[in-house]
Amino acid sequence: MMRWIVCAALLPVSAWAETNAELVEQVRQTEIAFARTLADRNPAAFATFLSKETIFSSNGRVARGPQQVSERWKAYFASPRAPFSWEPEQVAVLDSGTLALSSGPVRDPSGKRIGTFNSIWRREAKGRWKIILDNGCPACDCDLPAQ
Repeated sequence: MMRWIVCAALLPVSAWAETNAELVEQVRQTEIAFARTLADRNPAAFATFLSKETIFSSNGRVARGPQQVSERWKAYFASPRAPFSWEPEQVAVLDSGTLALSSGPVRDPSGKRIGTFNSIWRREAKGRWKIILDNGCPACDCDLPAQ
């Protein structure tokens, strides 16, 4: 009888187990939804993706916490058309499933690449991915080394 109780207790845990590929896709879709908040001109939705401990760094300036980040990004939501867009090109998730990296191009409204974003996501309550670190850098025309 005890064996059945132990198996029954472990069943929900195994039912929730996710592969790394599934977690990568979760983060990819979360990043896409996050980017859509700018395209949709929705700063309130943007803020829902920010962890309480979020840090955004760009151009040598750091914003800490959802309030500072939202305040800094307010200008990006002011015009009727988004000043830039981004999309994940690379996503990697730790084997523990708790942290993830997403990175990819930042493009101007004409589609020209103007930079690269690098974001660290943390899996928080109820399995929801929240952004904890974000750093953008300008576009570079340099050649990557052969691998």
